[in-house]
Amino acid sequence: MENENNGKTVLVVDDSEVMREMIKDSLKDKGYIIAGEAKDGDEALVRYKEYEPTVVTMDVVMPSTHGIDAIKTIIEHDPKARIVVISGLHQKSLVMDALDAGARDYIIKPFEPDDLISAIERSITG
Repeated sequence: MENENNGKTVLVVDDSEVMREMIKDSLKDKGYIIAGEAKDGDEALVRYKEYEPTVVTMDVVMPSTHGIDAIKTIIEHDPKARIVVISGLHQKSLVMDALDAGARDYIIKPFEPDDLISAIERSITG
């Protein structure tokens, strides 16, 4: 799918439907294509394999499979996966764990759309 959309496809992973909508709206406004979405880490791996997105936005605290475990399984499947963590303000240690697991960048909730776009661009070019 990446080649069809100029390398701008995104899989949005968050257990909050409201947060997924905010992320998707921010991305669509900047020309990104939403490849799909997932509400937990288990679904994230399934959707990643299905859509092969350019970038994944990943919440770290979710029911079922935790975001960090999802990052690890996605990276095992595709070591070149580009994952941007979106985390709450008081989850700094989880962000560090996510980066250690293979995430490329992160932003803190609440976020500005421009911060999200910058993190995604850094993950693509970095």
